[in-house]
Amino acid sequence: MKIPKEIKIILEKLEEAGHEAYIVGGCVRDLSLKNKPKDWDITTNAKPNEIQKLFPRSFYANKFGTVTVQIDSKDKALSEIEVTTFRTEEKYSDKRHPDKINFAKTLKDDLARRDFTVNALAVNQKGKIIDLFDGQKDLKDKTIKAVGKPKERFNEDALRMLRAVRFAATLSAQGGPTESWTIEPKTIKAIQENAPWLRTISKERVRDEFIKIIKSDIPSKGIELLRKTELLKYIIPELEKGVGVSQNKHHIYDIYEHSVRALQATADQKFNLEVRLAALFHDIGKPETKEGEGPDATFYNHDYVGAKFTNQILKRLKFPKKSIEKITTLVKNHMFVSDPERLTEAGARRLIKRVGKENIPDLVSLRIADRLGMGRPKARPYRLRQIEYLIDKVSQDPISVKMLKINGGEIMKILNIQPGPKIGAILDVLLSEVIEDPVKNNKKYLEKRVKELNKSNLDELRKMAKKKIKEKKEEEDLKIKDKYWIH
Repeated sequence: MKIPKEIKIILEKLEEAGHEAYIVGGCVRDLSLKNKPKDWDITTNAKPNEIQKLFPRSFYANKFGTVTVQIDSKDKALSEIEVTTFRTEEKYSDKRHPDKINFAKTLKDDLARRDFTVNALAVNQKGKIIDLFDGQKDLKDKTIKAVGKPKERFNEDALRMLRAVRFAATLSAQGGPTESWTIEPKTIKAIQENAPWLRTISKERVRDEFIKIIKSDIPSKGIELLRKTELLKYIIPELEKGVGVSQNKHHIYDIYEHSVRALQATADQKFNLEVRLAALFHDIGKPETKEGEGPDATFYNHDYVGAKFTNQILKRLKFPKKSIEKITTLVKNHMFVSDPERLTEAGARRLIKRVGKENIPDLVSLRIADRLGMGRPKARPYRLRQIEYLIDKVSQDPISVKMLKINGGEIMKILNIQPGPKIGAILDVLLSEVIEDPVKNNKKYLEKRVKELNKSNLDELRKMAKKKIKEKKEEEDLKIKDKYWIH
């Protein structure tokens, strides 16, 4: 087990001063699994004031015995190391913070208070693993198991129930397609029995754990574990309403399974968090709007109802306002017309106005996830590529005289003439020249050319200019078609 030199320096300095010191927790778990730790924690029997004497570059601003030691390191994860005194904890009245902490004498006492066996491993500066709760066996078996009695651990901090699900999902993802972590049966039972305790946890902390599940490579596993452990009803009860609710001839999965599959498709495609959440919620309004049964069942206005539910869910979980607006917009518009024969350029412009040009790529990504979640093999069929082309086409700045850094009013002043067809002719010629050489689109050059063109046969020049402008428009359109393989 390779320990970074920054960590060894701290361990050795503590030991040289006569103290015990170990790296502990998630970083040991990650090292054991050959993953790079995101942060490092050290536990010691040295008291906070003793730690600070040894490490002047440190600060102690809490009541839990944790001193943050600052180290010069190029690795951000190693620049600030938390060093915590062995401790035990008494009663958790708020199911989150201990009413009182006591400094402990032994490493065993400290490890016994930790959440899961795979996080209750310690390593000394020589690389020797101290495993008092069979954490190495659970690492090998890919099992999330509470330290000691599960109910006691969850009574101390109810968020640990959600963390159990998060670890099972994220560790499975880190291990690759052959890995699959499970939650130990007694631990699952304790979560199911005590799931209502999750209500006592702040929405912000629940949101942060939920986001980690959604951003993992296998979010579908996390959502299904939330349902199995009965935690989902205390986070997103609206999602559970889709379980077992059949759809129609266009769908082979029920509403819940389709939503989870669409979410997984966003992870497989490496889409961003907003698209992932929109995929999970895009059909959340269907149970409320379903009419009829069988292949001809309908779900009229489920997109609008779903947007309303999405807004409520994200507000409840304290998501930022900007994220709420974007995700709600995606859900509300996910049923945009996908038939190329029906989507006109005017319709594409209206869609851009409703959604915002910056959100169009994410809306298309949501449609892709929706398709894949239905079991459709092609992520981007020809018809969707045609729509992407049309939206891209109408999104482009039109090739027109408005692009010029001179206008008709300025030309009239330069030539001292009244409005008339000559102004338009000169603008067309200038545009054709700028199309050929964009460098010419500067005020000084254009003013000079206006005077020159005033002496020319403008009717002939205008015909040539219009031909050049038309060719340029066709050329630009061809580039957009090539981009989406549309011919």
